[in-house]
Amino acid sequence: MEIHQKAPIGRPRGFDAEEALERAMRVFWEQGYEGASLTDLTSAMGITRTSMYAAFGNKDELFRRALERYAEGPAAHGTRALEEPTARQVAAAFLNGTVRATTRPGCPAGCLGVQGSLASGASGHAARTALNDWRNGGTSRFRDRFRQAVDEGDLPPDADPGVLARYLMAVANGIAVQAAGGTSRDDLQRVADAALRNWPPV
Repeated sequence: MEIHQKAPIGRPRGFDAEEALERAMRVFWEQGYEGASLTDLTSAMGITRTSMYAAFGNKDELFRRALERYAEGPAAHGTRALEEPTARQVAAAFLNGTVRATTRPGCPAGCLGVQGSLASGASGHAARTALNDWRNGGTSRFRDRFRQAVDEGDLPPDADPGVLARYLMAVANGIAVQAAGGTSRDDLQRVADAALRNWPPV
């Protein structure tokens, strides 16, 4: 006679993992990786450390998940910008989106990608690596888009796609730093507009 055993039924988590991740993202956004203690994170998430480890792994993994959520949510303007029909419109959409994202009412000022990189000690190595990969990935995507623009005649033949991509990222990161320091949205928009005036003509 066969004996069929039922698989054990796992205990429900008892909390909304997506909501908890959203709250963790905001803590990292506001305080950076090293500035966000486990107590800060679990208090904001409304869970115990045991639950956090069970659901998200360690702090490094939680940060990586929070960065992914940030990229898909508040920072999604970067991905959308790449779909614009011209290189100049790509640049404008990205910088204008950065101004809005870093000065959004009800959210931390600045950018999680910049705030999070204020990790300086050995404990911040994984966070720095994740942030470098994220930023380098963004730069590469803009470089490829601008290379396409050169090929299509949308940018002049002597335009350097790599330099343009780094220029765009440098201005966006500068906007984020200024926003975190309290610079107003209007003033930052003027910075974005000034940067676009230096964009190479077709």
